[in-house]
Amino acid sequence: MPIAQDKLEDLLKHAFPKSQVTVTDTVGDADHYEVKVCSSQFKGKSLMEQHKMVHMALGSLLAGQLHAISIKTVATEEDSVNV
Repeated sequence: MPIAQDKLEDLLKHAFPKSQVTVTDTVGDADHYEVKVCSSQFKGKSLMEQHKMVHMALGSLLAGQLHAISIKTVATEEDSVNV
């Protein structure tokens, strides 16, 4: 089921305020995305924990509404809206 790119961005920006969030529709069908989140909230957390945080932010969208997602996370020292 297609999901608007801006909906994903809004959910992630709400969950990770003042962080850099990038969402890319990888094949142009609104069903395959790559997301990158750079946030100080990830500082001190393992990659697995960081990805779990993103999964929790996207909630039910990952439970059947979205076909494929690639997640990249980066822990930053400080948050910045325009990193």
